[in-house]
Parts: sequence; C-alpha cells; structure tokens
Amino acid sequence: MDIGVISVRYARALLKAALNANIENKVYQEMSTLAKSYIEVPQLRFTIDNPMLQKEKKRELLIVAMGNHPSQIATAFTDLVLKEGREGMMQFMANSYITLYRKQKNIIRGKLTTAVAVSPDTEQKMRQMVESKTKGTVEFETEVNADIIGGFVLEYDTYRLDASVQNQLRQVLSQLKK
Repeated sequence: MDIGVISVRYARALLKAALNANIENKVYQEMSTLAKSYIEVPQLRFTIDNPMLQKEKKRELLIVAMGNHPSQIATAFTDLVLKEGREGMMQFMANSYITLYRKQKNIIRGKLTTAVAVSPDTEQKMRQMVESKTKGTVEFETEVNADIIGGFVLEYDTYRLDASVQNQLRQVLSQLKK
C-alpha cells in the first residue's frame, strides 16, 4: 500500500481523536516537534527503521522526539503505530497530521525574507496583510538573507512577491541582454 495513503489515514484518525478530546492544538505542537526532530536528527529515522531495535526503545525515542510529556492521545497513537509495525512511516504521519490540522484550522504558512532583520511591528503588519488577503491565520517565519541586498521577498500559500533589489537587478540585466 502507498505510504501517502497510509500516513494520511493514520493522521486523520489521530486528528479525529484529538478533536474529540479537544486537544488538537497540543497534538499539533507534538507532531510539529516530532517532524522537526526527524529533520534536525537524521539518525532518528535510521534508528526507528532498524528492525533489530526493540519496540520499547523505539517508543521511548518517539516519545522524547515529541517533546516533554506528550499527551495521552499522542502516546496511545505511538503505541498503535508500533503495534501495527508502521513506525517507519511515523515521520510521514506527523507531516500528514500537520497538513490536515492546518487545512482544518485554515492556517497558511508565510515567510518573509529581508536583507536585514525587521522590527516585530513590521513583521506584524506583514502578517496582518497576508491574513486579510487569505482570510485565515498565518504561521509566519522571518529570515535574514543578505544576498537579496535590500527589499523583501514575501511567500505564502502559492503566492510569491519578490520586491528585492537582487530581483530588480536581475530583471535589468535580462532587459540589457535582449
């Protein structure tokens, strides 16, 4: 069976259980922490996929990777995944949960890239602008990248506004080449 289909089914079941218990926000934080743990510690995936490692050790690793004191639902979910032998798909399940949660709560990811750090006030104004355009909540991330020289690059959903000096110089160069 397809990894995507399986991970979405498990994630839907987890979201439904979390919604029924009214702790979907806590489970979202735990799944986000777990997904981040897989990215920051690549050995985690290899360790969880190791068939020689006992299920109890895998359980302990996954619990720690979810953060301090995960919810009872997240713990029970981990136990179910281990019981069914699907621990190799746990990273995909966590990412599927995050996607389903964001869709359910109308949360859009946004990213603002600037040449220098911006004030919290400016970041808040950009967030409000994106929220008014999308009619949803925005998880905003800021990044400083001196390579863009000046201006900013705003990305959210499938939209990208590149108002950087680097982009403008690129456009001038392309016009000169014609």
